[in-house]
Order: sequence, then C-alpha cells, then structure tokens
Amino acid sequence: MTGLIKVVVRYADGRIFKGYTYDFFPNKATFHLYLAGGQTSGAGTEVNIKDLKCVFFVRDFEGNPGHNEQKQFADDGKYAGRKVEVIFKDGELMTGTTMGYTPNRPGFFLSPVDQMSNNLRVFVVSSVVARVRYL
Repeated sequence: MTGLIKVVVRYADGRIFKGYTYDFFPNKATFHLYLAGGQTSGAGTEVNIKDLKCVFFVRDFEGNPGHNEQKQFADDGKYAGRKVEVIFKDGELMTGTTMGYTPNRPGFFLSPVDQMSNNLRVFVVSSVVARVRYL
C-alpha cells in the first residue's frame, strides 16, 4: 500500500495509538489506522473522528523527549495562517496557526508554532475544544 502517513491518534478518553493511515480526510467521519509495527495491509482499524481529541501527523513515532516545545510566536517569525491558542476541555493548551477554523465543523488543522516539533500538523476535533483564541 502506498501513501501511508505517520500519525499518532489521541482519543478523548486518553488512549494513544501510533500507526499509519492512507485515508484520513477532515470531512470524513472515519479513517483506518494500521498500528506501528503491525500489518499495513488489509482493512486496518476503523477510527471514528467523534471519539478523538487529535490526530497528530508526525515526523517519527519516537519524537525527541528532551525537546522543550516552544509555545510562543517569535516577534520576527513569518507564519502562514492565523495565530491561535487552543484550550481543550481537559485544560491542555496548544498554540499554532490555522488556515480555517470554523467552530461548527468536526475539526480543523493546526500547525504547531514550534518548527522543531515532531508534529508536522495536528487535526483538532472541535467537540473537545473549550476555547479558541486568536493571537
């Protein structure tokens, strides 16, 4: 199977799974996950967007545990999209940019402010968001 994308799936209940997907689309209610280290053929596990907190599109599955993620925008930085702060219902905070936040959609993409982050971008599920604040 070609076109597999590395993702980390975080459920709203705290469960986390690492794997690959080929059929994630922000306007679809489900996608399939192939767990890292497992088979990448067959049907995969169906994941319902409504059960999630976020889908992280990542560089690799290990990340850099020693990296201290930057949460502030640089004064001289050039960023694509609108700068936002996302506060989740569980109190977690993410900062980044978005090209299209609309509260009544199932979710939106966030590009992390930290260019060295393991997360290339994050699909945030709207139902678990307490507040989005434009910066």
